Amino acid sequence: MAEENIAQSNNPRSDSDDEISLIDLLAVLLKYKIMIIFTTLGAAVFAVIFSILSLKLSPEKSPLPNKYTPKATMLIMDGDSSGSSLSSMISASGLGSLAGLAGIGGSSSNSALATYLIKSDSFLDMVTDEFGLVEKWEIKKSPKANSRKALKEVLSANYDKDTGVFTVSFTDIDPVFACRVVDFCVEKLEIKFIELGLDKNILEKNNLEENIELTKDKIIDLQNEISQLEFKVSNLYSAQNMEAISLQTNLLKLELEAQQQIYKQLKTQLELTKITLASEKPVFQILEKASVPDLKSKPSRGKLCIILTFAGFFISVFLAFLLNAVANIRKDEEAMQKLSLRKK
Repeated sequence: MAEENIAQSNNPRSDSDDEISLIDLLAVLLKYKIMIIFTTLGAAVFAVIFSILSLKLSPEKSPLPNKYTPKATMLIMDGDSSGSSLSSMISASGLGSLAGLAGIGGSSSNSALATYLIKSDSFLDMVTDEFGLVEKWEIKKSPKANSRKALKEVLSANYDKDTGVFTVSFTDIDPVFACRVVDFCVEKLEIKFIELGLDKNILEKNNLEENIELTKDKIIDLQNEISQLEFKVSNLYSAQNMEAISLQTNLLKLELEAQQQIYKQLKTQLELTKITLASEKPVFQILEKASVPDLKSKPSRGKLCIILTFAGFFISVFLAFLLNAVANIRKDEEAMQKLSLRKK
C-alpha cells in the first residue's frame, strides 16, 4: 500500500491536472481574445480587398489575374500488333521481367508517343518561336531553358486510357491567345504523326495523291509535245524530217499511253485507300478543336479568402500563446536570473 501511495504521489499527470491545463489554455485565449478577433478579421478583410483589387486591375497588372484554359480533344488509337499481343501474353504469364530483358515487352503506344512529343524540347521550341513567348514573358536569362520550363507549366497533355481521348490544354490570361496556342499544338502534333508514318493508310493516301498529281502533269506535258510535233508535221514538206518527227510522235504516244495506264491504276488505288480509311478508325483523329473559353479556370478567390482567414486565426492563436509564455518568463524571477547570467 505504501508503494502504491508513493507511485500515485510521484505521478505528475492526473485528471485534475488535465482539466486545469485546458482551463489555462482557454484563459490564455480569452486574455488575448481581442487580438485574435481583430487579427482574424484583418486577414479576412485583407483577403477580400486583395481579391477585389485583383479583379479591378487589368490582367497584365493584376497580382492575381483570371486565367483561362481552353482545350482540344483527340482520339488516339493504339493499334494491336502481334508484338503487343505477345507482350500482353507474356505479362499475363508473369514473365514480364524476362520480356523486358528480351526486348519484347514494353509500354510504348501512340498515346505515350503523343505525350512525349508535346513535351519534347523541339516541340516546345517550335511553340515558343511561333508565338514569341520569350519576348511575351520577358525572359532575359537562359531564354531556351527558362522558356521550356515556363511552357511546360502552362501546356499540359493528358490521356484517358478508358476512352482513348487525348487532351491538350494551355493556360493564359488571354483566352484568345491560349486558344490559338492549343490549335497550333494540335495541328503540329497531327502533322508529326503523319510524318512518322504511324497511320499507314493516311500516309499511303498522301503518297498516292502526290504521285497522281505528278503523273497528271506528265500526261499534260506529253500531250503538249505531241501537239507541237503534229503541228510541225503538217507544216513540213521534207520527207526525211517528217519521218523523224513521226517516229518521235509515236514514241511520245506510247509514253502517253503508259502514263495514262499508271494514272488509272493510281486513281483506283486511291479510291480503295479512301474506302479503307472510311471503314477503319484513323490513328490520330481530332474530336473537338479548342474554343475560346468565357469562364476562368483559376484562381479561386473564395478559397483564397477562406485560407487567409484561417491562417490569420491560427497565427493569432500562436502569437497569443507566445506572448503569454514571454509574460510568464518575465514573472519568473529564477528564469530572469538565468537569462541575465547568460547575457553577462
